[in-house]
Amino acid sequence: MLTEMLPSLPPSEKKIAAFIIEQPEEAIKLTAQELGRRSDTSGAAVIRLCKSLDLKGFQDLKFRIAGDLQKTTNEGFRDIRPDEGLQSIIEKMTTNSIQTIKETAELLQIDELEKAVQLLLHAKKIHFIGVGASGIIAKDAQQKFLRINKTVHAFSDIHMAATLVANGDEDDVVVGISFSGETNEVAKVLELAKQKNMKTISLTRYGSSKVTEQADIRLYTSATREPTFRSGATSSRIGQLQVIDILFMRVATLKYDETVEYIDVTRDAINFITQNGKKK
Repeated sequence: MLTEMLPSLPPSEKKIAAFIIEQPEEAIKLTAQELGRRSDTSGAAVIRLCKSLDLKGFQDLKFRIAGDLQKTTNEGFRDIRPDEGLQSIIEKMTTNSIQTIKETAELLQIDELEKAVQLLLHAKKIHFIGVGASGIIAKDAQQKFLRINKTVHAFSDIHMAATLVANGDEDDVVVGISFSGETNEVAKVLELAKQKNMKTISLTRYGSSKVTEQADIRLYTSATREPTFRSGATSSRIGQLQVIDILFMRVATLKYDETVEYIDVTRDAINFITQNGKKK
């Protein structure tokens, strides 16, 4: 989180972040005031850094640092080389996927997730918006929530998304998906939704961005920079799918009996169509 945010932090907060990255064991022993002095800043700057990181406070920051220090292995993301062997690709892609899932789990805040779940649970209509690879995630979310009888739309065509949002109301929820968080079109659709008093949720990599600025609830995926050879945003896609699955499963458990019934009905409908197709 600190490494990802470092370039965009104000000067005083950047000093504190650099100190923590270089001396994490020392940092967790200090109070906010002491950390401020050791980094030639102030205790107030330490608290501001915690807010910039979207953390609950200094103790939350220290807890996360301590957690990282307890990790015994961390292979990180591994890029592929020219003429990479198939077995090596299997191992590297598996490692990268596991790393993304673990980091995304660490970044998710339970209270923000629960707020998002409640919005999705009670929404009259849900609009998932994503461009490019994030559009695939929006479609995946639509497919899941449709199966439990939610009214859901998924758009990668921003003009269509804007049209639907313009005709929405305050009982609708708009979810903007963008790994970078800097997809201007997604940010604009969320801005339009807020003007219509609709609730907004962002799903981005960790950190402040154009998209998160327009969101009532901010959800994050792994902040780790991906390898150069991204293969269609492989790692970011897995992190986004993970969050969508978590949201869906939580909504489903809160209306369990209805969910089971809806899934049975949709399964029967699909079986009916495919069986008829075979007979023909």
